[in-house]
Amino acid sequence: MIINRKTFLKTSSLAAASFLFPNFLQALTLPEAIAMNGKTLIILQLSGGNDGLNTIIPIKNDIYYKSRNQISIKEENSLLLTDEAGINPNLKFFKELYDNGELAVMNNVGYPEPNKSHFRSMDIWQTASDSNEFKNSGWLGRYLDEACHDCQNPTQAIEVDDLLSLAMKGETKNAIAFKDPKKLFDNSQEMLYKKLNANNHDHEHELASYLYNTLGNAINNSEYIFSESKAKPTDKVYTSTQIGKDFKTIASLIKSDINTQVYYLSVGSFDTHSNQNQKQNLLFKNISDAVEIFTKDMKDNGKFNDIMIMTFSEFGRRVAQNASNGTDHGTANQMFFISGGLKKKGLLNPLPDLTNLKDGDLIYTEDFRKVYATVLKRWLNTNDQKILGKDNGYYDFI
Repeated sequence: MIINRKTFLKTSSLAAASFLFPNFLQALTLPEAIAMNGKTLIILQLSGGNDGLNTIIPIKNDIYYKSRNQISIKEENSLLLTDEAGINPNLKFFKELYDNGELAVMNNVGYPEPNKSHFRSMDIWQTASDSNEFKNSGWLGRYLDEACHDCQNPTQAIEVDDLLSLAMKGETKNAIAFKDPKKLFDNSQEMLYKKLNANNHDHEHELASYLYNTLGNAINNSEYIFSESKAKPTDKVYTSTQIGKDFKTIASLIKSDINTQVYYLSVGSFDTHSNQNQKQNLLFKNISDAVEIFTKDMKDNGKFNDIMIMTFSEFGRRVAQNASNGTDHGTANQMFFISGGLKKKGLLNPLPDLTNLKDGDLIYTEDFRKVYATVLKRWLNTNDQKILGKDNGYYDFI
């Protein structure tokens, strides 16, 4: 059968979305499928390099205001957290979470010898590697390897996207990626896909063989995935933004019987070289609105104490603004942790030191791999040293 470009792209998307879906239904009842420990981790990736200084704002710092005479956020416009720090006014619900003791902020997170390339720095964050080290597996993929040694069809990790991130690819196991359960099901019902699946294809070309094999798995299991997503529908009205839809998908799956412990989604782009405030403000509003509805949904279902949302971005921005009312690629940044089960809340460490910069960039004080180790050990209850390859120590906020 000859496949044109349009069909190939659709087929590729479905195949990517269904990677390692074989016998999905049976995976939930196989004896080797591990039991959940009651905790769920949601990773929210702020793609593009979010500007941390306009996120958690050093409202008493003269250097901040002098370095950003056009794009700084004034104290009176920020939402006050402490006498020294405010939060971006478009993260309104995050302020509410902070006041409720359901938000923790780790400031100045990074790694030695930071890389300012989007692609390379994202690889470092997703693989938990050193800046001069290259890995083919991600830290959450290796978690899946560890958590599911003998599982033929792991369902413990799901990415809400059309393609699987490096973070979710293990050495022996890969997580599952799909954007919309209904779309996956609808695509699987098209006659073309059924015809392709009905034939036994053996192709010398690796990509073609991959497409045919994974396509068949998606067709065979998409109905179950779709039905599970509808099993316990929410009565909450989620926003129509993409992140709102993504959180609605996660909520529907959390409330079903799927044994997923890790969800991964992304939003962006935060690459604000120009007109930063306008772009960042809109993204923050979309995030705040989506997280608000999701949080209320989980609270109403008694699950919020066992769910943690963790945010990260591949790097922060430079301290000084540029000539286009934006900021260029920088280094260290903050991470957010949202949960009803935090042991420590609020600002976990001091704000960045703007008097101690390296070539105009922040010098990190907290290593992101120590954060990962803490989450792996104390939230997911797994062997962080085996997954990360060394002892990184732990924080005590969870």
